[in-house]
Amino acid sequence: MPRPWLCLAMSGRKIAFTVLRALGAALGYGCLALFLILISVQVYRWLRDGEWTHIGTSEGMRIALAHCCVKEGDTGRLAALSHWLDAPVNWLGLHTVLEVIPASLALFVASILGNSIFIYCRDRIDESTSSARGS
Repeated sequence: MPRPWLCLAMSGRKIAFTVLRALGAALGYGCLALFLILISVQVYRWLRDGEWTHIGTSEGMRIALAHCCVKEGDTGRLAALSHWLDAPVNWLGLHTVLEVIPASLALFVASILGNSIFIYCRDRIDESTSSARGS
């Protein structure tokens, strides 16, 4: 007699892939939404002012840190990162790269990365499910 509750049990590997799949989806679709919002703001400013507003990755990171994580007078790693984004004293080449690379491009690449994680994990879950049914 088949036991339906045995089919519901998930292995640790399947649980890990399910959690990674959810994180990948959140990263992928969240960054895609932020990418679309950022491009929309830039297009709006371009249509209004006639000049494209460059928003570099360092500026985007600075804005994100100021809105979510770092307040005036905070200490710690995120506060140190925020201070470094404002006035770097080391890693000057990396800071220059982050200023030059558009934030929209960085968000789009992060979106692709998250979606790739989502698809990879979904495929591994489907493989384990189909092999368990075939056994």
